[in-house]
Amino acid sequence: MVHRNAPLSETGRLRLARCVVEDGWPLRRAADRFQVSATTAKRWADRYRVEGLAGMADRSSRPYRSPARTAAPLERKVLHLRATRRWGPARIGGRLGLPTSTCHAVLRRAGVARLAHLDRATAQPVRRYEHAAAGDLIHVDIKKLGNIPDGGGWRTQGRRRGKLNRTATPGHDTDRWGGARLGYAFLHTALDDHSRLAYTEILTDETRETATAFWQRAHAWFTANGITVRRVITDNGSCYRSRLWRETLSSAGISVKKTRPYRPQTNGKVERFHRTLTEEWAYARPYLSEAARRRALPGWLHAYNHHRAHTALGGQPPASRVPNLSGQNTWATLGAGTIGRAARRAVPEMSPVWTTSVASAATSPATAAGAPGPSTGGVAAASNAVSRTRSRPTSAAAIRKHEDGHRADHRWFMRTTEDRVVAVGHRVDPARWRSFWTRR
Repeated sequence: MVHRNAPLSETGRLRLARCVVEDGWPLRRAADRFQVSATTAKRWADRYRVEGLAGMADRSSRPYRSPARTAAPLERKVLHLRATRRWGPARIGGRLGLPTSTCHAVLRRAGVARLAHLDRATAQPVRRYEHAAAGDLIHVDIKKLGNIPDGGGWRTQGRRRGKLNRTATPGHDTDRWGGARLGYAFLHTALDDHSRLAYTEILTDETRETATAFWQRAHAWFTANGITVRRVITDNGSCYRSRLWRETLSSAGISVKKTRPYRPQTNGKVERFHRTLTEEWAYARPYLSEAARRRALPGWLHAYNHHRAHTALGGQPPASRVPNLSGQNTWATLGAGTIGRAARRAVPEMSPVWTTSVASAATSPATAAGAPGPSTGGVAAASNAVSRTRSRPTSAAAIRKHEDGHRADHRWFMRTTEDRVVAVGHRVDPARWRSFWTRR
């Protein structure tokens, strides 16, 4: 790879060599013409005589020999202890008599510097994959959560009080020992492999009819957000092995894929999403009822899709990987009540958010698309749009006043943007906005 201060690219080297070899230029003249030393000009001319065009490419700067490098048998011992004992570099170095830094360098070169890089079952480096475009593969899975009794469960109230609350909750069932049973909430999730954009519903069971109806609503939601679904992968649950599931997806032109039995890692993206959902929503707060927990899900899911930094995406939210995501350029992202007039004025006329949409009603995406949704259905919000537009001033004085107002509003806008209070509903690069206002 050519470094940024290199005076010659591969094309420049070829031109210099041809001037010397084919056109008969003196080395000094060619060196002055291409702003390099005569030694450099001679080196490229000699390589061109011997190797031709191939000699103009960069060569590796790696030394021919590295006498101080750790021997291959010793490296194999380091990797063996890492895989079988799951030890860190300090402990491996103590066993083998090597410096910790040497063991860490060996682990880093092998791609197993972190324990998370090793598969627990096979002790081999984890093989990760990601499809190139949104919709190429959708991961679907179900997560069961125990319902919370009114007044709080045992996690927040203790065993004794939690048991009393469960008994006092209306509508509970009774097991054969006389204890109260509240049942489970079944979280059906569809997650895009490329963008990690997620759609989740809380349903009452995991039958084939429920799972198939959920997928139809999820498919409509992905389509409404500009994602064309081509393939779906699930585990081997009974609802996903049913003929109804297979025929429903096949009729929509979607191929069906299953994971290997007892191999949930293949569906690991949605499994990891369920862990994140459990940690950051289901058990993140001491909910005092199941209804309170379910009310918190839409807000959390919106934050996950549009605002939460995702480590696998370089710190960007899943929505950043869907270029034509519906609703990106609307004021509904933060709600009409939280966006001031100055924020609306701060957006230039070239931006698509000059015609704004104000959220007036939150419904499930399936209901917005005309499909019947369940009572506990989808959690992403759709809105009825109220449009408003603004026009540019025409007189010279009005234009100057308009520009001054824009600059004042820009200072407010950049301050809130840098504080991660993004007033507009699409992603903002502060550097681009600074350059835009500098030009104005």
